[in-house]
Amino acid sequence: MEVRAHAKLNLTLDVLDRRPDGYHDMRMIMQSVELADILDLEYNETGELRVCTNLHFLPNNEKNLAAQAALRWYEGETSQEVGRWDMEDLKRSSNFNGLDIRIEKHIPVCAGLGGGSSDAAAVLRALNEMEDACLAPESVAGIGALVGSDVPYCVIGGTALAEGRGEILTPLPPLPKCWAVLCKPEFSISTPALFAKIDSVRLRCRPDTQGAIAALEAGDLQGVARRMYNVFEDALPERQRARVNDIKNALIQCGALGASMSGTGPTAFGLFDDESAAREAQEHLQDFGGEIFLTRTL
Repeated sequence: MEVRAHAKLNLTLDVLDRRPDGYHDMRMIMQSVELADILDLEYNETGELRVCTNLHFLPNNEKNLAAQAALRWYEGETSQEVGRWDMEDLKRSSNFNGLDIRIEKHIPVCAGLGGGSSDAAAVLRALNEMEDACLAPESVAGIGALVGSDVPYCVIGGTALAEGRGEILTPLPPLPKCWAVLCKPEFSISTPALFAKIDSVRLRCRPDTQGAIAALEAGDLQGVARRMYNVFEDALPERQRARVNDIKNALIQCGALGASMSGTGPTAFGLFDDESAAREAQEHLQDFGGEIFLTRTL
């Protein structure tokens, strides 16, 4: 089975209190876009779970989230202790004969766009269909929560409010169709480092998440775009924050209705209601270096 794993954007992202389990409570509006990895899943007779990608530096073992998703899927079929299996446990399972997962990466890595999480979600959605499990999307998302905080959203997709660690999802009215121009600078961001820093940073402001939800309910694209904000921008090192701000300002000058950073970055994006303006912005941002994408919302 071939399946697409779509990137996500954070239209708003707010970090709330640290929880007793060490995680932070989040409140964020998530949005799917057309930019996607392509996964191909095929049974084999080796008794092994094998992962390969078109990027040589990505793991091809259980450190890959796509492999983790498959482990959690088969573990859930046979074990009450979900979240404990490894590759050796899988080989001993009578329910597993072997699976190849091939990933063609198009979503940039370590970019705040949920590429690994979306790959994991795509594996779960594919196995649900390939094995005729007929699980509801919410049940598949529950398995995804064992893999990573963004995986449940990536199972469901669309426009949604994510709370808790990201696993508590409330569907929202869809964002009016628009174009998004994405620019990932030529550096990456450490997600654990940003989470460790966010508690000690003075936040300049917080996103108006409720106002953005009201704008979605009214079908007001400009209203949503004006309210986009990501508190992790305040936790970036100074030079990286300046770089992200430069990209956001360039997007606004090119006609974006609003611009923000996605996830823990460093990808900055702008929303456009006009395709020609979006294409001009894509061309203009080539001078900034990094990876530039033009995509549409889903």
